Amino acid sequence: MSKDTSTSEESSNIEYRVRRIVLQVVVIITVLSIIAVQPALADDVLCDTEQLPELVSGFFQITTTLGIVGLVVVWQADSLMEMFTASPEQKRGLKQHKRSALKSAVILLTLGPLYTVAASIMGLPLGDCINLVPW
Repeated sequence: MSKDTSTSEESSNIEYRVRRIVLQVVVIITVLSIIAVQPALADDVLCDTEQLPELVSGFFQITTTLGIVGLVVVWQADSLMEMFTASPEQKRGLKQHKRSALKSAVILLTLGPLYTVAASIMGLPLGDCINLVPW
């Protein structure tokens, strides 16, 4: 077996492990946010304002949706460019760009539920009345 073959097998094995870990994290966060996150009305002044909780929740949902749409656009554009790229170096760069876009989307999808859970546990003012879970 040549050195290039073993290197490509190692990198594909590492990519498989990373994908599996990311999938497990997403599943765990999804389950926790469905089970543990139940936004409640609080007696805080911030939560008593008429439209602040809905405004913040709506803003977060819009930005999350735009982030996911951006991921799809970047992923498709990189895939299209990858088809017409001849250099292996450029292909590696495009694959790395796709991975970084995927990481950004995962972070975007996990920040809201994590803040919601952490805020309600720590007793932050908006933690009980704002739901930042985008689904």
